Formats: sequence, structure tokens, C-alpha cells
Amino acid sequence: MITTSLPLPVQSPGSSHSLTVHRFGTPGARPQVYIQAALHADEIPGMLCAVHLRERLTAIEADGAIRGEIVLVPVANPLGLGQTVLGHAIGRFALGDGGNFNRDFPDLEPGTADRVRDRLGSDPDANVALVRAAMTEELAAWPAATPVAVLKKTLVGLALGADLVLDLHCDAEGAMHLYTLPTSGEVFAPLGAWLGSTATLVAEVSGGDPFDEVLSRPWVSLAARFPHIPLPLASHSVTVELRGQADVDHTLARTDAAAIIAFLRNVGALAGTPPALPEQPGIVARLDQSETLTAPHAGIVVFRAAAGDMISAGDPVADIVDPLTGAISTVVAASSGILFARNSTRFATPGKRLGKIAGNGSRRSGKLLGL
Repeated sequence: MITTSLPLPVQSPGSSHSLTVHRFGTPGARPQVYIQAALHADEIPGMLCAVHLRERLTAIEADGAIRGEIVLVPVANPLGLGQTVLGHAIGRFALGDGGNFNRDFPDLEPGTADRVRDRLGSDPDANVALVRAAMTEELAAWPAATPVAVLKKTLVGLALGADLVLDLHCDAEGAMHLYTLPTSGEVFAPLGAWLGSTATLVAEVSGGDPFDEVLSRPWVSLAARFPHIPLPLASHSVTVELRGQADVDHTLARTDAAAIIAFLRNVGALAGTPPALPEQPGIVARLDQSETLTAPHAGIVVFRAAAGDMISAGDPVADIVDPLTGAISTVVAASSGILFARNSTRFATPGKRLGKIAGNGSRRSGKLLGL
């Protein structure tokens, strides 16, 4: 294991932050897999999973069983990890400007297309190398004036050359689920099966330019822009939602790390035969057909369905109780599917998001991931 520390800009005199990067295997070997944890810094399960991944990968490397290169960033957001307000961690949004740490990453496709337009040829491997070099140039030209922007630019730079990217997150309360592009669904189906994922949410564009999409979507867009050029989809990325924020447990983390190790063996990054693939329990659903349940008015939230439950249209999911009158409004599902996530707060204001159902809901547009 080679460990490096990448400094980030100083936010104030006397303070400092840096990214710690662990590298396993031979630099430049394929497949290259990039794994990061806790881009939303208050989502801790990924960090504990990364601890157990590092232990496993260190032992595997000592046995000479790493075929590719594994890049592991166990704390992807040291800036957000330092944000605490009155004892509460605030890791989803930057306190300086309110921006979501997993939004507004650079869209590299338009500039990359301009750089390679007249240079692509008949050799697919050469085209992949050319596009990767052009993306690197495009990223270098992306302006990053603030510490948050530099953090985002640095993370993209670390992952830009990877064949496979795993971004470890979690929900407020949730069952295991994944987000990826439709073109990457089959690639990550084994990972979902070993993790025991309940649902894989797919979208061509989810809105907001989250980390995983800005790495894989350009390849899909470039292939569509140049349909007569042999250009493989050389980067597949996935967001892995490791249940809920409170699911921080050694047993769960070891199990999740073992699932990721199985996936790394399956794609040839590690030597050895992966365990038998379990029957995939989860569904694949369009993100734009997921249903978001919201509170009709202020009140106490009493859930009547747990994360991971199968829901039918018309089923009650939560009661909103008026604490002054005792009146109850029951929030029911408009569609059928899996309740894959719930809010962790138990008092709602009007319009507060309560939960999300993956299934056959009405088609939505715009920013599908919410804030």
C-alpha cells in the first residue's frame, strides 16, 4: 500500500485539510478501480467500510493477489467532516455557501468533444487513451477558486482514469440501494447482489451533476456524439447507499467490504474466484419513476412502513399527527415498489420529504435526486 496526502487550500489561518489516498497494486495496471467514502461527510458507514476494505486489501496485496490497481480514499470530504453546529455534524452541505458537496461537479463532455473531434480513429484503445487525456486537460482548465471547488476537482482527478468507480454513501434511514446509469446497470448487478441491494435506481441524467455521473456520463455522450467511431464505455460508476446514517456497525461494514472484495475479484482487479453469486434480491427501477412522499402539513411523523418494505399503491406509509388537536393525516403511496429510504427526523414541516419508493411511479423530470 502506498499512502499519499494531498493538501487542500487553507480555509483560514492556522487550519489545514488534506485528502488521504491509499493505492494498492501496480500503478497503471488494469482494471483500475477507484473507491471513495463519505463525500457527504455525515454519512459514516462508508468510512467504516473503507477501514475494513483497507485491512482486506493490505492482506491481499501481501499475498501478491492484486492484478489491477485499487485507489481508496477513506475520507473523501475532510472539509465537511470538520463542520459541526451545536454538536450536530453538517456534512451534506457546505456551510459557506449552502452547496451540496455531491453536486455541481464539472461537466467535462462538451470540452472533451471539442478536443478530440478531429483526432479519433479506428483503434478503440487509442480512442480511449485520447479521450482520457482530453478529459484530464479539460479538468485542468476547470476553474477552482474555493477549497470546496478544489476538493471536487481533486476527487475527479483521482477517479478520472478508473475503469470502475464506487462512491460510498448512505441515506438518512434506508435499505441498501444503488444509483447508476442505465448503461452500467449490468456491470454493477453482481455488486448489488453481493451487497444485498434492494433496488438499483437508473437514470441517464439525474440532474445536478453528482460525482458518479460526471465520470461515466461523458463516455455515453461521446459515443452518441460520434456514433461511427469505435469508442468503448471506458468508465462505469455507481453510488452505493450503505443503508442509513445510524447503520455504523463492524459486522455490517465487514460484510459490505467482503461484498466489494467479491466484486473486485469478479472484474479481475483481484486474483481468486469470487463466491457464488446470490440471487439478486433487488429491483431495477427508473429514477424518474421513483416516488417521493411528502408531508401535507406540519406534525409528528409516525412511520407505518419500514425501509426495505414492499409497498402497494394505496398503502399507508406514515401518519402526520397534529400535536395540538391530535388530528391525523395518513400519507399513502401512489405507486407500488420498494420503500428504499426514509427521513430520520420525526417532525415534519409542510412539504417535508418523508421517504422514497422505487417502482412504477409517474414520470418526473428536473433534478431527480432532490437537494
